[in-house]
Amino acid sequence: MKIGVLGAGSWGSAIGNLLAVTGHDVHMYTRNEEQYRRMVDVHDNPRYLKDFTFHDSVSFHTSIEETIEDAGAIILAVPTAGVRDMMEAISKSEADGVVINLAKGLEQGSHLRASQIAKDIIPGSRFVALSGPSHAEEVAKLMPTTVVVCSEDRDDALWAQDLFTHDSFRVYVQDDMVGVEIGGALKNIIALGAGLSDGLGYGDNAKAALMTRGLTEIQRLGIALGAKPVTFQGLSGIGDLIVTCTSVHSRNWQFGNRIGRGMRTDEAMEDIGMVVEGYKTTKAAYELAKDLEIEMPITEKLYGVLYEGLNPRRAVLDLMQRPNKHENEKIFLL
Repeated sequence: MKIGVLGAGSWGSAIGNLLAVTGHDVHMYTRNEEQYRRMVDVHDNPRYLKDFTFHDSVSFHTSIEETIEDAGAIILAVPTAGVRDMMEAISKSEADGVVINLAKGLEQGSHLRASQIAKDIIPGSRFVALSGPSHAEEVAKLMPTTVVVCSEDRDDALWAQDLFTHDSFRVYVQDDMVGVEIGGALKNIIALGAGLSDGLGYGDNAKAALMTRGLTEIQRLGIALGAKPVTFQGLSGIGDLIVTCTSVHSRNWQFGNRIGRGMRTDEAMEDIGMVVEGYKTTKAAYELAKDLEIEMPITEKLYGVLYEGLNPRRAVLDLMQRPNKHENEKIFLL
């Protein structure tokens, strides 16, 4: 099957290569001419993946139309901020493949999830979200990884499950789009906080507490939006949270770590050189929680650090000095 991959960053490259290894005809789009020439001539992508070479069968393009024409699946491998533009481009083409989204975030301003953006632009689009604990660096090396695919149409989810299944890539099916997308987006906020905690020199106790109470915040917002509580106990919830909070592969952890060590946000972003979803998602989630009157103290303090100049150590002290509560208070909004 022809597969069109829109975006040639680390995740798009790793997933595209995986599908090529399984025998699919993979076509990858990049708008960067220099990156395109490197991928065509050398067949690697060193800015995003080190010690990595594409499967010989992968083709590269600087045209979206060429990439997705007659494709059975169109993979959105761009940051959340680019999902709307890519869906607009798909809507103007004759392509009708299943759209499979890899981005994990919330759109700025609208606070929409990727599936909502897709419906907004192409109401009848067949949409699948792929999520779960999956660092591109490990998928690229075909190391064991387990994810979920989610669609409102069970047949499309089962189809995507078969599409991605490989000896190194186990795929489960989910039907809770809200839970899968909220879990994937908000774990980036908590991972940013975990990196900040490590950058401040705090220990495992602090990070374990941050992850646990962070999951509570993710649940609160997700359930308020209609998600199923059990989803957050799975791969797209706690699974993705664990891997993103504990690995140096995580851009969100790296970004937070630099902030904790005293860098300004612009300096940290430039130093990483790639999109950090958690930065913008923190703002979107903070605003959404305010609109819905959902209590999310960790997100609120991280917003203060990133957007209002709050001192990180002051933010931690504020969290530690909050009024005493029962652990289960407001977890499920009963």
